[in-house]
Amino acid sequence: MDTMQETAERVDYPDRPEGPISAAILAGGIGSLALGLVTTLAEASETIAGWLEFNSGVGPLSGKTIVAVVVWLIAWAVLHPLLKDKAYETRRALAVSLVLIALGVIGTFPTFFQLFASE
Repeated sequence: MDTMQETAERVDYPDRPEGPISAAILAGGIGSLALGLVTTLAEASETIAGWLEFNSGVGPLSGKTIVAVVVWLIAWAVLHPLLKDKAYETRRALAVSLVLIALGVIGTFPTFFQLFASE
């Protein structure tokens, strides 16, 4: 009788493209960057802040988050078909996404976005 280890060594797993995973990772980074960008733009322009006020009780935050989620979904919807059959390296997607997330986080810090405040 075979041991479990011998059986596990004989199992062949097919290589699958990592494109769909990379698309999801990159879309997350793009969505994060969008949130930082929209936050900074809302601080820089009263007009943009007004456009982003989808709910008066919440203020411009409602529009910022909705826009960021919509950008994330669009990015994912575009990237998934482009990368689904590609052997796109997940590590590269993660590195790019981490840079985009870092830029997005910077854009949400008051010390950064207040530099662009409209007077």
